[in-house]
Amino acid sequence: MPNLPDRFDDVRHLEEVMTQPSEALQRELARVPGDIMILGVGGKMGPTLARMAKRADPSRRVIGVARFSQAGLREELQQHGIVCIEADLLSREQLQKLPDVPNIVFMAGRKFGSTGSEWLTWAMNAHVPALVAERFAASRIVAFSTACVYPFVATSGNGAGEDVPPTAPSGEYANSCVARERMFEHFSHELDTAGRLIRLSYAIDMRYGVLHDVAQKVRRREPIDLAMGHANVIWQGEANDWALRALAHCDTPTSPLNVSGPKISIRDVATRLGERLGVAPVLTGQEAPTAWLVDCAEAFRLFGPPQVSLDRMLDWTADWVQRGGDSLGKPTHYEARDGKY
Repeated sequence: MPNLPDRFDDVRHLEEVMTQPSEALQRELARVPGDIMILGVGGKMGPTLARMAKRADPSRRVIGVARFSQAGLREELQQHGIVCIEADLLSREQLQKLPDVPNIVFMAGRKFGSTGSEWLTWAMNAHVPALVAERFAASRIVAFSTACVYPFVATSGNGAGEDVPPTAPSGEYANSCVARERMFEHFSHELDTAGRLIRLSYAIDMRYGVLHDVAQKVRRREPIDLAMGHANVIWQGEANDWALRALAHCDTPTSPLNVSGPKISIRDVATRLGERLGVAPVLTGQEAPTAWLVDCAEAFRLFGPPQVSLDRMLDWTADWVQRGGDSLGKPTHYEARDGKY
């Protein structure tokens, strides 16, 4: 990993550090020449992933596709050398107009707001993947998925490995994510498309994520429900790095890959954040014996273990929250056990 600071001065500094490519990423991208197109670049992780890809190989064209409903995002990405194309991925016609590229990173999806408009969630998480998989059959496709496709597993173990069948425990969001994977799998089998399904569990950015959520509750002295008492987390810079490196590790047919860090305890994290913030956390309930947890041994074998430790992320998070740093205002709802978002 590049040199890491003790704290982040502001959002600009945060994103500068978060988008620094590793030497391993630069080496592995050399094995997958050609343009990279990021579908759904406007989400929480997309902009920093796009910038990292461009910094890893400035001579390569990196294309970001989104509706660009967020003011200023298109201009910001263009300033960093990203080619921006406005498109609605639900439109076959607009998909057809996108350029043919050898490397696709699929980041589109819908989670929050699913309850009450489930039909749109299924369209975005199942129909769009089918359209994309068919349109870009000749490309490598690294598609972001989620640990939510797994059943709950015992917190005493190492988490669900990729060999555990994706049988989501509850909620239309999680089940639509199983459908997303199945669409990519179907077209990969039918059309011999190489790919990887990135089952990501909780990337950490100072502006959102599990640690941000817990720190905000500690600071505000809000109750922290311990029922979902464990999770996996990974620094967003590393999650982006690994997802891009996965372009060099695609399978035919496509296969899943768990991406996150070691298991954490919410009780322990709240206590340690409280110590840093000088506030005793308000803890309620007891940890359930199960949770959404993933075993990332295969990712560690491919990419090495995470280089950003939990202690460092806790230090960064406490400092950021204590100083009133920016927040996206998008809670992860990590504590939800009923799958409703």
